[in-house]
Amino acid sequence: MSLEQAYTITYLDETVITGAQNRQTEMQQATFEGALAALETFYHGFNTHSLELLGQNWLDAPLAQLNNPVGGIVRGAKAINNVYARIFAGPVNVQVEFYDIVAYASSGMVVFAGRERGTYGSKDKANPVDIRTTRIFAYNSEQGGWRQVHHHGSIDNAERLAHYVDTVLGAR
Repeated sequence: MSLEQAYTITYLDETVITGAQNRQTEMQQATFEGALAALETFYHGFNTHSLELLGQNWLDAPLAQLNNPVGGIVRGAKAINNVYARIFAGPVNVQVEFYDIVAYASSGMVVFAGRERGTYGSKDKANPVDIRTTRIFAYNSEQGGWRQVHHHGSIDNAERLAHYVDTVLGAR
């Protein structure tokens, strides 16, 4: 029995996704570049605190899932957007970019695994943050192209994790 390789694995060593652009129109393309556009658009929405753009970035499905230090594990686009709303309404600003990326791509799904770096805090005191991150995008023509279906983020250092969660949720 012969199995044809139906995927690629690519290290995007020089790529840093900063969220500088809203590439929502390009997300409609059923190509790897369309998936990259969805990834860039997510970071644009996050770093500009656009709940509307984040809501359009996630697949509207009950099993779309967000796993992160602030929100825990939540499922469904509405619950996911509520986590972002809570972060944005809090006392701190979180800004991140995505780097050290490996892309695992097939025709209808791309997994981006890498790291986020950035800061959280006030304009007077910014703390560094480093998060291991995986984001999965699926192509769904009915919802307009590439949509995020899963995110997992984690912070390895327990003290930094506790400080990040407490600060972002307003305990410190």
